[in-house]
Amino acid sequence: MTRNNKDKNELGRLRAVDRAIADLRRGLSVIICGDGEAALVLATEMAYDPELATLAERSGEEPVLVLTAHRANVLHIQPTGDDAIRIRIDTWMDAPMMRALADAVYDLDQPLRGPFTRLKGALPPSFSAAIKLAKLGRLLPSVLAAPLSPEKAGALAEAEDLVRLDVADILLFEETAALRLKKVAAAKVPLQAAENTTIHAFRPEDGGIEHLAIVVGDPDRRAPVLARLHSECFTGDLIGSLKCDCGEQLRGALKAIDEAGGGVLLYLAQEGRGIGLINKLRAYKLQEQGFDTIDANERLGFDADERIFHPAAEMLKQLGIRRIRLLTNNPEKVAGLTRRGIEVTERVAHKFPSNTHNELYLLTKKKRSGHYL
Repeated sequence: MTRNNKDKNELGRLRAVDRAIADLRRGLSVIICGDGEAALVLATEMAYDPELATLAERSGEEPVLVLTAHRANVLHIQPTGDDAIRIRIDTWMDAPMMRALADAVYDLDQPLRGPFTRLKGALPPSFSAAIKLAKLGRLLPSVLAAPLSPEKAGALAEAEDLVRLDVADILLFEETAALRLKKVAAAKVPLQAAENTTIHAFRPEDGGIEHLAIVVGDPDRRAPVLARLHSECFTGDLIGSLKCDCGEQLRGALKAIDEAGGGVLLYLAQEGRGIGLINKLRAYKLQEQGFDTIDANERLGFDADERIFHPAAEMLKQLGIRRIRLLTNNPEKVAGLTRRGIEVTERVAHKFPSNTHNELYLLTKKKRSGHYL
């Protein structure tokens, strides 16, 4: 395959995943194909009784509810060793009930649910990939899935104009998108904390949300550059939420970089440790019920931290930066960038005083995530 054909093929796969994400968010079904197997999939969060009936009618099979192992554990469903658990849809489980089973916010309102019939046997790769696709769409990590033969998958996709994509394309989507980031705009933007600043925007070729590189001054690329990775936080950065320290970290990092004579802050489109703003609000609701930030994420079915470091590493490389002094309290950022070919010569402490609203949040990061606080 020539380089040009390979690029077109990769871009086509990116488009397929991106369209599948959009369709899941609209409450539409998509088809995911594995090795000799396939599944018709609908996001549980977007499932209502008509959509559920259509799913069963199109597939000709009984759909199952698929939850992550984290979420299944909260519902006291025994583990199988897989990252996802299949639950038989019994007569008492209508669409509203299944939406509630996927959303931990309703756990205290509906405490006596079950018993659940856990399906045994090998988990089809398409089912596990469907959970990943829901996460990519910033939806709750749960799907309704019905098995298909590969032959029926192709015929159904054509007859119903459904997106059909491969398991591998979903699993490689984030890495492929990161490697195909392109700088699309740059402009001088004087900031309160640093007047000599240029903002560079990087867009994935699938048309996804842009990441930003805020370059302060003209840092010397021959020496390690002072850098900060900052995941976007609408609540903390923009409207001054006291539940986290993100706003202080953002403005404090820009001030520190300016005082050091220059550097870069990467503003990454990874809201809520990668789960998205709506799911972060759900996690906040669980925190009101007494759960810490990690337990809240896991009760919703997510990992404690869903972020990846591929985009940050690629942005630094495109800026001509391969050696950095990293402003962070998070050892995972150091390890993640190192794995992606960025040399972290020094971890620079970056912490701020707590307040009555974020004391537990910061303590949890220290005790359970190993942050240097």
